[in-house]
Amino acid sequence: MQFATRMQQFGEGVFARLAAVKRAKLAAGEQVIDLSVGAPNIAPPRAVMAKLAEEAMKPESYLYALRDLPELLQTVSEWYARRYGVELDPQTEICSLMGSQEGLAHIGLSILDKGDLALVPDPCYPIFADGPKIAEADIYYMPMKKEHDYLIQFADIPEDVARRAKFMIVSYPNNPTTVLAPDSWYQELIAFAKKYDIIVLHDNAYSELVFDGRKGGSFLAYPGAKDVGVEFNSLSKTYGLAGARIGFCVGNKDVVQNLRTLKSNMDYGMFLPVQHAAIAALHSPQSVVDSTRAAYEKRRDVLVESFAAAGWHMDKPQGTMFAWAPIAPGYQESEKFVFDLLDQAGVMVTPGSAFGPSGEGFVRMALVQDEEVLQQAAACIKQSGLFA
Repeated sequence: MQFATRMQQFGEGVFARLAAVKRAKLAAGEQVIDLSVGAPNIAPPRAVMAKLAEEAMKPESYLYALRDLPELLQTVSEWYARRYGVELDPQTEICSLMGSQEGLAHIGLSILDKGDLALVPDPCYPIFADGPKIAEADIYYMPMKKEHDYLIQFADIPEDVARRAKFMIVSYPNNPTTVLAPDSWYQELIAFAKKYDIIVLHDNAYSELVFDGRKGGSFLAYPGAKDVGVEFNSLSKTYGLAGARIGFCVGNKDVVQNLRTLKSNMDYGMFLPVQHAAIAALHSPQSVVDSTRAAYEKRRDVLVESFAAAGWHMDKPQGTMFAWAPIAPGYQESEKFVFDLLDQAGVMVTPGSAFGPSGEGFVRMALVQDEEVLQQAAACIKQSGLFA
């Protein structure tokens, strides 16, 4: 058998190796506290689950959807206007996604040809780089450094790289570094994209998970943003609908239309009951969003404070459902530290190297366990002596 050479870029990921070690430890009766994968454990509002169940009992729901329901597009348009102050044409500026991951994997195919250049943040959520690689594009990593508050420095991108670039992905609140970007940064982003004719994709999956009284916004709320790009948004974390796979690409009509055309040749649309659940979520009392945010903020506080008491110090996350922390003294490689932490403390986290070259020296932890479990993890870390 002969396979595509592009598959040589996609070896077995660290998540698969960690999962295998976890299975072996559990089978041996050992305890594992898993903070590695950002799989939310906060369920959707009961009314949203009830709507999904109701629609799933209708025989007509099992026809091909083929397109987004007009009421779904209208609801998203109203949600963006209400939440972000952004006006969107329901017919031309909104396209549903089967989760942001699906959209991030495919949008590069609608923009990039083989050999084109994509600008990707470093560190980043892995699909940011993998999507352009699927399109056989070249990657230029834009470092996000602690000394710059993890903000991409546009002035550091070489002129020849900027002129060649066709597409760039950015994301704040940022996974994995957990920081937000100020207004001035977005203004620089738009000016940079206009100067070099670069299409921007802003991933806004965590706009509602922003802490300490801050408020998340939308890239599209800045003047000129819609001229240069689109935004991805998701209901996974905000409404606990991760497994239902609901996301949206919104903004520049040409980018949206090209993605919609590509998807029309790849799938038959989002399952109709899931579309109805999305409508119900966006129309539901938004106090549920406040409750979800408060739960993650409390978990953040417990993790940061209890881990500090165990000797592991980290910056307090500004947002998202993650924490970004330096590896223990004496370690050079984040992956080696992660497997030692799992062996010696029974706590599983993700090595920063999985998020790109600049992630080395760090790990990412997901706030997907209840407070008492996080405190238990801290106790296990203290007992391990890794931070003694």
